[in-house]
Amino acid sequence: MQLNSKWNRRGFLGTIGAIVAALAAPARLFSGNRGSATTAPTVSGFGQTGNPYEELGVTTVINCEGTMTMLGGSVLRPELEAVMAMAGRHFVSMPELEVAAGKRIAEMLKLPDGYTALVTSGAAAAMQSGLAGILTGDNETLIRQLPDLTGMKSEVIIQKSHRNPFDHQLRSTGIKLVEIETREQLHRAVSDRTAMMHFSNFANAAGQIKVDEWVKLAKQYNVPCMNDAAADTPPVSHLWDYTNMGYDLVTFSGGKAMRGPQCAGLLVGRKDLVAYALLNNSPHEDTLGRSQKVGKEEIIGMVKALELYLSEDHDALTKEWQDRLSGISRELTKVPGVSTSFFTPDIANHVPHMQIVWDSKITLTPQQVSKQLRSSKPAIVIGGGEGRPGLTINSFMLQPGEDKIVAKQLSRILREHSA
Repeated sequence: MQLNSKWNRRGFLGTIGAIVAALAAPARLFSGNRGSATTAPTVSGFGQTGNPYEELGVTTVINCEGTMTMLGGSVLRPELEAVMAMAGRHFVSMPELEVAAGKRIAEMLKLPDGYTALVTSGAAAAMQSGLAGILTGDNETLIRQLPDLTGMKSEVIIQKSHRNPFDHQLRSTGIKLVEIETREQLHRAVSDRTAMMHFSNFANAAGQIKVDEWVKLAKQYNVPCMNDAAADTPPVSHLWDYTNMGYDLVTFSGGKAMRGPQCAGLLVGRKDLVAYALLNNSPHEDTLGRSQKVGKEEIIGMVKALELYLSEDHDALTKEWQDRLSGISRELTKVPGVSTSFFTPDIANHVPHMQIVWDSKITLTPQQVSKQLRSSKPAIVIGGGEGRPGLTINSFMLQPGEDKIVAKQLSRILREHSA
């Protein structure tokens, strides 16, 4: 036990040193050429068919819902897979890697002075570690103590309309969420127990206090504020919009539109708070975030994914996604009684969507159509209506040619049940 304690202490102090040294030095992620490979390995046994999912008896699906965690996020680009494979052939100091990767990400995003980034195991992990860092600072005793908040601040203020399942990550630190709705309620809620003000970006329209005013009020009350913007790219500018507003911490999912590793995300924010978040996270033992491990391959993959995402022609991609939906629409509207319309959500999953509705000539409910598509071959996943009647689909996770399959299968089902 004493050895373990000594090792933890050494690792903690080593991370402090890595943070200081890596922020001051040029990023150097690899050294030498050990373990380099020039050809893809031959796979035998499990995986030799090219579809390990089928070998396990798991059905792959055509994804018309988007970058949902329940479906595995997004599809990695081949170039990203190659860089992650390179990362897997080396050993590095994980704290040093995290700081160097964060520095590179900050440079790519042109973050304000005094800001950096941390690659986490997802946006949810970024929320937990970010708040943990605010609570503990670099106090090793407090870091080990969480979620026991003795000696720490204990409340996070959130708008009632911004409550959602993801705030479980905040509550896991031991804090109490204080719900408010108005500016006056916020004024009364702020106290010496207040650790942070939290904003759920996708709920911006629902709350009385909007995204730009929330951060201004936080500055007025001298309280750190976090913005959970997990699924809120595109537009690409959201990667820096909220830090430019003054948010102390912002979280993003890496495995959504950026098409990074599904088990990666970003915590972007003030250097001191990001450093404290790292101290509360893997690879450090006896921390709340020890289970939120992100591998060296995912950290490198997140840097590469961001580089690729920033270099894309986002207008051309949006047109491509809309063209796919228009093609599906042309086939579906040939079925009597079927109509379509297009929309783009204001914030989260801000990509072209299509709503599909039909009249009473077709005897199936949207839920029944969705179930039939899910059980068809190939299986197709289409979600609910995003709060709208009928079915809603998007196309930005479709692979080439899958839009034709979706149009064919969906039109077939609708025709077969047309009175």
